[in-house]
Amino acid sequence: MRMRHTAAWVGCTAATLLVTSACGTEGAKTAAKAVDNADKVMAALARATDRTENLGSAEVKMSTDLGTGTGPVTMEGTYSWGDGFAFDVDMDTKAAQMQTLTSSPKVRMLFVGGAYYYDIDPQPSGPLKGKEWMKIDGSALFGDKGGQAMAGGTGGGSPVASMKALKYANDVDDLGTQTVDGQSTTHYRAVIKANQMGKLKDVYGNQDNMFNQLTGANGSMTMDIWVNGKNLPVRMKQVFGSATVTTDFEKFGKTATVKAPPAAETGDLTELVKSRQRQQG
Repeated sequence: MRMRHTAAWVGCTAATLLVTSACGTEGAKTAAKAVDNADKVMAALARATDRTENLGSAEVKMSTDLGTGTGPVTMEGTYSWGDGFAFDVDMDTKAAQMQTLTSSPKVRMLFVGGAYYYDIDPQPSGPLKGKEWMKIDGSALFGDKGGQAMAGGTGGGSPVASMKALKYANDVDDLGTQTVDGQSTTHYRAVIKANQMGKLKDVYGNQDNMFNQLTGANGSMTMDIWVNGKNLPVRMKQVFGSATVTTDFEKFGKTATVKAPPAAETGDLTELVKSRQRQQG
């Protein structure tokens, strides 16, 4: 099996999860120390965080652009954070550069139990010979500690975790009322500096982690979030370094449970990906 495009889809997966993971193990009951408008904005965002967390899941559409000139990778499906973080999405095959692994225009990708699973065509040889699924453990992307944070019982990798990270925002603004996806929303913006993101350093390890590579050691993430009258996010856009991840929330709650594929149908490439990353430095 040829792995020449590994960096593209692994990088996309990592970026998508990176922006939804910051400080996800912290509580959401926060208030800004600033006054007046900032207090009101943080209170509104805290209400949206609590409401979203309680619903436990959502149907989403997501676009991830690493800013490398190859264009965005789109995904659509279910995100769940009620009992640990999991998702079940369809990803654009060509944009993710996975044509060597499947002839389908869409690749089904699961995240459950701390591991990623990709629905592929059975390969003629190698570790994926005759297998319907390719598995990569989260530790191959984020290290042992980061992988555990992604899959933790608190939903550390979920969209709720991104909203909880707003407690570390340096600047927050109310940008007024806007119509998004046919809904009347209030548009909020927050800027979160990398060196003030609490446990982010613990999750992603040393200064060579992916967040620092994309933003610089003293970089930041800008988060725009559009909240409707039900205190629920309609859209969330996160920009860090050259990467942009946009998530549209279609429907909350009552989504199907995400289950891992049968082990007999799965080929595990975790160690191969780790080896490739070591070789690439």
